[in-house]
Amino acid sequence: MTSPVRLAVLGCADIARRRMLPAFAAGRDITVAAVASRDPAKARALAHTYGCRALHGYDAALEDDEIEAVYVPLPAALHAHWVRAALLAGKHVLAEKPLTTSRTETAELVALARSRGLALVENVMFPHHSQHAAARRLVEDGAIGELRSFQAAFTVPRREPTDIRYRADLGGGALWDTGVYPVRAALLALGDGLRVAGAVALRGPKDEVDTGGTVLLHTPAGVGAQLTYGLDDAYRNVYAYAGSRGRLTVERAFTPPADHVPVLRLESGGEVTEVRLTAEDQVARAVAAFAEAVRGRATAGEDLLGQAALLEEIAARAAGAETTCPPRTSLRDSPHV
Repeated sequence: MTSPVRLAVLGCADIARRRMLPAFAAGRDITVAAVASRDPAKARALAHTYGCRALHGYDAALEDDEIEAVYVPLPAALHAHWVRAALLAGKHVLAEKPLTTSRTETAELVALARSRGLALVENVMFPHHSQHAAARRLVEDGAIGELRSFQAAFTVPRREPTDIRYRADLGGGALWDTGVYPVRAALLALGDGLRVAGAVALRGPKDEVDTGGTVLLHTPAGVGAQLTYGLDDAYRNVYAYAGSRGRLTVERAFTPPADHVPVLRLESGGEVTEVRLTAEDQVARAVAAFAEAVRGRATAGEDLLGQAALLEEIAARAAGAETTCPPRTSLRDSPHV
C-alpha cells in the first residue's frame, strides 16, 4: 500500500481551516505533517487540532526534508512567490485558485514544475464531481439537439469590507475569485480555443477591485458562452447548455455539499425530465486526485495554461470596459416607482 503524502499547509486561511484540513485529515491519501504560519500562536492552535507540528514561517516548511508537498491557500497575489519557492525546494504543490493572476507567471511555474518532475495542481474542485461528465454525455448524445450556447453564473453576497477579496494589493477581485468557476466550466463544456467577444467589469464607488462582471465567449464554430460572476450579488451557482431542441441545467454546479444529490434538469420537446445522480464529496475526490498526481509524478497540464491565457484576456477586455456601480438605493427611492 502506498504511504500517504506528507503535506504542510502554508498559512491558516479560512478555506484551509473550514474545508481542506478536514478533508486531508479524513482521507487516507494525505497526512498533514505541519502547519506553517507567520503567527506562531495560530500555527500552534491549528496544528494541535490536527495532531501535527507547528512551524514558524513558510520557509520552515520548505526547508523540512520530511515534507513532500505543500498546500498554498494564501491570497492570490502571494501565490506565484510561494509556489515558485516550493517548487525550487523540491515540493509538490496544491495551490488555491487562481494559480497566479498572470499568464506569464503561470507559464513559468508550469515549466518549472515540469522540469523538476513535480506535481503542480490548482485547487479548483468542482471538475472532480462526476455530475459534469454526466451532463456532457447527455449533450454529446444529442439530448438537447445541436449545441447552440452555454451559460454559467457564480455570484455571492457581499462580505465584510475587510475581506481580502476586496483588496487590490492581495490580488482580490471578482474575476479571480468567483469568475474562475464559470470560466473553467466553459472550458470543460466547450473545449480549448475559446475566444473573448466582450467583457465588462463592475466596481463599487468605494471598491479597489472589480466586484462583478459579464463575459461573452465563442468557439471557432460559433457556439457562444455567457458567463456572470460577482462578489456583491444574490447567490447563484449554476450553468446550462442550450441546444436546438432543448436545455440542460446543472444547479449547485460549483460548490455542492458532500451529501447533495445532483439533479440534472433536461427540458426537451415541452417536457421536463430530472436526472438524479449520486451524492459525491468533490473535496475528497480533489484531495485524492492531488495525492495520485504526486505519487504518479504527474506534472501540470495544458489546461492551466489555457485557463490563464483566457483569464488574462478577459481581465484586459473588462478593464477597458469597467463600469462604476451607482450608489446603493432602494427601489422605493426611484422616481419611476
